[in-house]
Amino acid sequence: MTLIRRTFLLMVLGSLAPLSLPPSARGQESHPFNVHDLWEMDRISDPQLSPGGDWVVFGLSSLEREENRRSSDLWMARVDGSTVRRLTTHPAAEFNPRWAPDGSAVYFLSTRSGSSQVWRIQLTGGEAQQVTDLPLDVGSMALSPEGTHLAVSMEVFPSCPDLACTVRRLEEGEARMSSGILYDGLFIRHWDRWEDGRRSHLFVLPVDGGSEPTDVMGGMDGDCPSMPFGGPEEYTFTPDGSGLVFTARLAGAEEPWSTDFDLYVVPADGSREPRLLTTQNRAWDTQPVFSPDGAALAYLAMERPGFEADRFRIVLMEWPEGGVRVLTRDWDRSPSSMAFSPDGGTLLVTAQNLGNTSLFAVAVESGEVRELIHEGTIRSPAFAGDDLVFGMDHFQSPVELYRANLDGTGVEPITAVNADKLSGIRFGDPEQITFRGAEDAEVYAWLVKPVDFDASMRYPVAFIIHGGPQGSSSNTFHYRWNPQIYAAAGFATLMVDFHGSTGYGQDFTDAITGDWGGKPLEDLQKGLGAALDRYRWMEGDRACALGASYGGYMINWIAGNWPDGFRCLVNHDGVFDQRIMYYGTEELWFPEWEHGGTYWENVEGFERHNPAMHVGEWSTPMLVIHGALDFRVPLEHGIGAFTALQRKGIPSRFLFFPDENHWVLSPANGVLWHETVLGWLERWTKEEG
Repeated sequence: MTLIRRTFLLMVLGSLAPLSLPPSARGQESHPFNVHDLWEMDRISDPQLSPGGDWVVFGLSSLEREENRRSSDLWMARVDGSTVRRLTTHPAAEFNPRWAPDGSAVYFLSTRSGSSQVWRIQLTGGEAQQVTDLPLDVGSMALSPEGTHLAVSMEVFPSCPDLACTVRRLEEGEARMSSGILYDGLFIRHWDRWEDGRRSHLFVLPVDGGSEPTDVMGGMDGDCPSMPFGGPEEYTFTPDGSGLVFTARLAGAEEPWSTDFDLYVVPADGSREPRLLTTQNRAWDTQPVFSPDGAALAYLAMERPGFEADRFRIVLMEWPEGGVRVLTRDWDRSPSSMAFSPDGGTLLVTAQNLGNTSLFAVAVESGEVRELIHEGTIRSPAFAGDDLVFGMDHFQSPVELYRANLDGTGVEPITAVNADKLSGIRFGDPEQITFRGAEDAEVYAWLVKPVDFDASMRYPVAFIIHGGPQGSSSNTFHYRWNPQIYAAAGFATLMVDFHGSTGYGQDFTDAITGDWGGKPLEDLQKGLGAALDRYRWMEGDRACALGASYGGYMINWIAGNWPDGFRCLVNHDGVFDQRIMYYGTEELWFPEWEHGGTYWENVEGFERHNPAMHVGEWSTPMLVIHGALDFRVPLEHGIGAFTALQRKGIPSRFLFFPDENHWVLSPANGVLWHETVLGWLERWTKEEG
């Protein structure tokens, strides 16, 4: 792109939205929630309960407006809520906190030295001290039970015998005159980066240094943590600290179409090769957690190979050589995290549940499940004496830390890090509704009323369609698809959890496979119709639909199969052509499961619900948004949709991000995204049409 052309585009885009973030709104009068408020919110992450159960350490990221980024530090809070204090203060990123076993110090990752390394800070005071000085970035970290050893993950070439070899090969690659890269197998790119042969491996080293880190995965051609989203929850030390249990996928050339993640155990000194634990299961096994007495290993397991949205079951393995028992075989929810009680008799479990992520208690002996907290999105639960400690967010608040009684009652806040920011903001009121959808099934939806709602007025509709497709428009404070942004702009915001959504039982989730444009579209049509019939203040002839990923696919599908449904459409990173999708995406297990095999084996299965086949019916104005680094739904889908729109003379715009992946993560880009989308909706939903 020439400088003149690029400058022209920035001028055009700048007329739609500011490219820099405005000063903080704190101290101003009450106002409706907006995108600047969204980015100003401090974000709590990775809360870790102290060994004594009286403190929680957590990460807290804050907006650095001038640098167009977020900084992160560590904070601490007493479980009784009496004290919240900052633990680290440094411009570098600080994350992944873990307690020393005696509670005297916190280990964490920091980029203070110029690379990501392990640091330690004593709670008695003083400056943080650097623990590791490794030649490669540390991606994640865990501490052994006795506090003598660290497990760290680093990206290395599996064939290299030591770290120096990986460093040398990287330097040789940078020094090459040519830029060509030769590949012999798939996963040539993944999520948002081109692969170069490195794998994320686990290394063990003493906390006091003095020896070369040991690659306990040896030459394994697999990653731990898994790419691109895995973390330290995918590995753990054994109770005596002598070994590690970790999850990895060793599928060779089949890796792009395999979901066979397995659990392995390996000595911490690397004296033996990793031993496969989950020999009988060809589907996903992950998140190993030991019981307090070390007698059992709990983990999550799917049953169906090749299906990433199968239901996770909790499995218990007698440790070290015992039998296996499926604890939640009959519970029709899919756990996402779990933690043992101090006596080992109960597991605290989170799982998506009817438009929320609820908290449950699962009896280890019987498998009996009790719901403790239903509403909101519960995160990182833990037992703290006679209390439960957890993070929770919902439509009207980012994540804060809370405590509750063991039965889930008496919920009280521990932190209120965003209290000042929230005090001047007006939100729309959320309401959950149900209706009869496809096949007469009960279908759930969330409706967020416009801010300062007045029942005597008539409001346009923002109809948000979630991605996945096995996902949910759940009760959470989302940083990309937050319905309050649209409620504040005067829209009634409707989100339907159509067939295929998670949290309503596995049969409901399975119902979308092979039927992308069938039952889900019917649910969306009936859901919008039910809401319009129920609420006369929603103006159906002034509605726009918007979505990303599968939601973007559905926008393209709606354009050709519900062309009179909306005044405008917004398609972010949406699938446009199923053939391009199969041959261009990286994780092939997804389209092969969803559409019944490879493209050449089942052409009709892919083309049956292919938006590109219905472009002839397109007529609705559409805004198309795509990122150049999106390798999940490659850029050609956005260009293809925009080409179709322009060639047909349909009002349309294309917002391109050369530096974003399947998401929009830069603060300034996030502001531009929201302002562009809102401008498009407002343009087409004006009362005069």
